[in-house]
Amino acid sequence: MAEIHYMTQEGLDKLRKDLAEALAQRPVISAAIAEAREKGDLSENAEYDAARDAQGLLEVRIAKLKELVANAKVIDESMVGTDKVQMTNKVKVQNLANNQVMEFTIVGETEADFAHGKMAATTPIAKALLGHGKGETVEAKVPQGVIKFKILDISLG
Repeated sequence: MAEIHYMTQEGLDKLRKDLAEALAQRPVISAAIAEAREKGDLSENAEYDAARDAQGLLEVRIAKLKELVANAKVIDESMVGTDKVQMTNKVKVQNLANNQVMEFTIVGETEADFAHGKMAATTPIAKALLGHGKGETVEAKVPQGVIKFKILDISLG
């Protein structure tokens, strides 16, 4: 059974766009292969080898995107509250070891972009926060050890 990929509608729309763009590259790469093939001896044709490698990588990407889209489950954001941390919530936390305050939105793995404040729900920190409320202290087991966070605020993402 395939793994379900939870995401926002925005995340699914982006995956579909990425898939359409990848599919549009198929004829471009096929043309590059045909052009390289016309140049003669394939055993010493670097352009042909490069085009075939690009085709292989593109097909892997297309297969992965198709799998993600086929197994996507869009989260109904209208059903998300702010009493407990859930996917799509924006969470403000304080690292109790260094008092650093961080704010991020918890998203599906395919939407994660920490530089833009989007943390995957599959990360140790997000997993520790999910299901807990404002004012609670949680412990996240990370590779460096255990970090304690206090949940300062939960809002709609």
